[in-house]
Amino acid sequence: MTDETMHIGELAERTGLSLRSLRHWDEVGLVRASGRTEGGFRLYTADDEERVRLIMRMKPFGFTLDEMAELARALDASPDAPLDGMPEDRAEYFRSESRKRRAKLARELMAADQFIERIEPVNREARDRGQPHTR
Repeated sequence: MTDETMHIGELAERTGLSLRSLRHWDEVGLVRASGRTEGGFRLYTADDEERVRLIMRMKPFGFTLDEMAELARALDASPDAPLDGMPEDRAEYFRSESRKRRAKLARELMAADQFIERIEPVNREARDRGQPHTR
């Protein structure tokens, strides 16, 4: 980790998140700026960016902000075995919910793929024949 820092705008640009989301995540303790400028502007490090990306990977699972914060704290405490420090019922909840939600996302992705195939049959057939699509 280097001593380089970035302002919130750069972090937003690098992660694709809005300034509003980053500020909100900071306010609720999900992500914390590593420092502030003399003028009070948030400063973030590469480690902070990695934390943001971790939270972004959790979002599709539909966990609440509190649940994501709990998981992030567990990862901070034990990166190699993050759920080991939790009560077993809580760890099993996260494991089970993650598997269920992943299966749901996979079904949604399959449905999206089928829909795209349905609306593009002419394009696909023309492409297969090596001809441009015309109406």
